[in-house]
Amino acid sequence: MAVCCDLEADINGEETFLLDKKIICSFSGRLSKLFGKSTGANRNKVIFNDFPGGAENFELISRFCYNKGEIDINPSNISLLYSAAEFMEMSKSVSGNCNLLEKTKKCIEELGYWTWPDLLVALKHCQEMQQVATSSGILEKCLDSIVGRLAITGEASPCASTSSPDSSGLRLSCDTRSTESLKNSFSRANWWFEDLSVLSPNLVEMLVKSMVSRKYNQVIISRFLLYYQKSKFFTASSDEKRQVLEIVIDGLYTLDPSCISCKSLFGILRVVLNLNISKGSRNKLECMIGSQMDQATLDNLLIPSPSGTSYLYDVNLVLRFLKAFLREGGWRLSPTRMKKVASLMDLYIAEVAPDPFLRFSKFLALVVALPDSARDCWDELYHAIDVYLEVHAGLSEEEKLKICCALNYEKLSSDACVHLSQNAKFPSKSSVQALVSQQLKIKNLLQGTKNSKSDMDSPCKLNETRGKAKKGEGSEQIVLYSGRLDVSGDNENLRAHLQGMQWRVIELEKLCKKMQAQMAKLMKSKTPTTHSTARSLPRLCS
Repeated sequence: MAVCCDLEADINGEETFLLDKKIICSFSGRLSKLFGKSTGANRNKVIFNDFPGGAENFELISRFCYNKGEIDINPSNISLLYSAAEFMEMSKSVSGNCNLLEKTKKCIEELGYWTWPDLLVALKHCQEMQQVATSSGILEKCLDSIVGRLAITGEASPCASTSSPDSSGLRLSCDTRSTESLKNSFSRANWWFEDLSVLSPNLVEMLVKSMVSRKYNQVIISRFLLYYQKSKFFTASSDEKRQVLEIVIDGLYTLDPSCISCKSLFGILRVVLNLNISKGSRNKLECMIGSQMDQATLDNLLIPSPSGTSYLYDVNLVLRFLKAFLREGGWRLSPTRMKKVASLMDLYIAEVAPDPFLRFSKFLALVVALPDSARDCWDELYHAIDVYLEVHAGLSEEEKLKICCALNYEKLSSDACVHLSQNAKFPSKSSVQALVSQQLKIKNLLQGTKNSKSDMDSPCKLNETRGKAKKGEGSEQIVLYSGRLDVSGDNENLRAHLQGMQWRVIELEKLCKKMQAQMAKLMKSKTPTTHSTARSLPRLCS
C-alpha cells in the first residue's frame, strides 16, 4: 500500500514528523475531527505545543498507527502511551477494539499483578514525566500498588508475632537471644528502603501519605524517611538538601510522635542549622522536639547561637522547645515528665549562666519558663542564679529583684537559705524572704508535731510574718526575732541580723527533730509525761 506524507506534525517545537494523514486520523479522534474526511493532496500541518512525552512519545504512537494497532506496552512506556492516547483521543469510538486507550487501561488494571521490579520501572518513568503521570492517574495507582505490596510482603511491625515457630526472622525481632536474628529482622522490615530511596522528594511525599492512609507501620515509615535523608545527602546540592529535609520533616510531622526518637530529631536539627529551610518546616521540627523534651539531654540543648550573635548558646531555640513542650504535650504532661524537663533545664541554666553576653531578659525567661510545680527543690536553680549575678555584677537592683522573685523560697533547703542569707550578691529583701520562708516551714513542722497527739495541750503556736513575731493563743511561743527589720537600712547591719536569725533557725530545727523523736516515743507509751515534755520547749529570743 502506498504511503503518502500529506501531514506535517510539529511536536512541542522539538521535532517535525511527516505522516500519512489517512492512517493517523483512522486512530486519532482529535485529528479526524480537525481534518474531517478531507483526503486532498494538499499537505496539512498541525502544531502541538503540549504533547505529553514530547517527540519521543509521539513517535511511539505513530508506530502504533502504522503497525495497525500493535505495540509493545511495558512498564517503561505505559504512562506515556496512556497519556498520549488520551490526548489524541485514540478510543474505541474511532478505531474499534484496536485502540491504544483501551489497551493501556487494561494494562494499568493489571498493575497489582506486576512484579516488584516492573513496578519500580514504571514508577521511575512516572517520576521522569510526573506531570503527565499525575494527570493520568497512573502515578497514584502505581504508588498505591507499591504500598499494597509492602503491606502484604513486608513486616507490618518490628515486633510482629507469627504463627510459625520457625519464622525466626520475624518472631525474634523482639528477642534478645541472637544478635544475628535481630539484624535479619531489621533488614526484613526495611528491605525496600534502598529501592525507593531513588525517588524524588515529591514522590516520597506522595508515598508517605499513601502509607499513612493505608495504616502502614509508622515506625518503619519514620525509619525510611531518615534513611532517605541520609542517602540523598551524599550527592545533593544545597537546594536539593533543603528540599529533601523539608519533605522528611513534613512527613515525620504527620506520624505519631512516639514513632520518632528524640535523638533522630536532634540529628535532623543539626543539619537544618546549616540550611535555610522554610519557616513552616522549621516550626514543625521544633514542635516535634519540644513534645519530647523529657527525652532530651544537656548535650542536645547546647546548640551554638546563630552567626552574628554574641551569646554562646541558642537560648531562644530552647525557649521555643519549652513552649512547644507545654503546648504540644497536652494531657501527656504527667508530673514525672515535667520534673524530668525541670531537671534538664536546671542543668542548662547552670551551663548558660556564666555567659557574660546572656541578656537579663533571656535568663529570666529561662528561669520562669516552667510552672512552680515542676520542681520539688530549687537549690540547683538558686546556685545558677548565684553564678549569673556574680558574672553580671552590673545588673540593677530592680533586675536582681525580678530574678530573685522567681525563686520559690519555700522549696529551698536550709543550707541554701544559709548561703543566701550571707550572699552579698542577692538583694537584702531576698535574704529576708528566705528566712521568713524557713521560719514558716518550722512553724508548719511544729504544728504537725502538735497535731500528732490528739489529747495534748497546744505546746506552742507560731505566727510569724516578715520577721515580726506575734504572741499566739494559750501557750508558749517560739520567737525567731522579735524586732522589726528595716530592709532599707545599712545592708551590712541587716545581714548581721539575718545571720543571727539563721543560726536561731538552725537551732530550732535541731530542737524540732529532737521533739519529734520524743513525741514518737510518747505516742507509743501514752504516758502522762506528754504535757510536761511539750512545755519544756525552750524560748529562743533575739
